Formats: sequence, C-alpha cells, structure tokens
Amino acid sequence: MTSRRSSGLFARLKARFFPAPAALDEYGRARQLIEAVDRGGIPLNAARVNQIARDLGLEVSRKAAIEDTLARIRAALARQPGSAA
Repeated sequence: MTSRRSSGLFARLKARFFPAPAALDEYGRARQLIEAVDRGGIPLNAARVNQIARDLGLEVSRKAAIEDTLARIRAALARQPGSAA
C-alpha cells in the first residue's frame, strides 16, 4: 500500500518540479535537430529525421540518406522568413 502512495507522491513532485517541456512547432523541432548535429550528435533514427523534414513540407524518400535530408532541412530553415540562420 505504501508503494502505491509513494508512487503517486513521486509523480506529483515530478510534475511540480520538472514540468513538461513546451511543445515546439515544426521549425523549432528542425532547429533543435540541426543544433544537435552541429554539436556533434549523430541522428540514429532516420524515420524521425524524415518526419521532421515532411513536417516542413519536404518530400523525402524512405531510402534517402540522412545527410541529404539534413542538408534539405538546413536549406528549408534558411528559407524560413525571419530566420537568423
């Protein structure tokens, strides 16, 4: 019985002190991806990269190389009105 009570307490404390991050629009997700790659990260999930590209309105083949898709995402971000990139 105490485990159920403590797990509820933990969930409430977690929600109180670690709120969920704000939802990002498609350009925000794309910027986060590119920033992570620029810091040296390697995108391991090609499907996620392709979905971000599709959310930007790009047509992406499932067989496209991740590097090509990232280059297209960079170009789309550069074309975005009001972008600092």
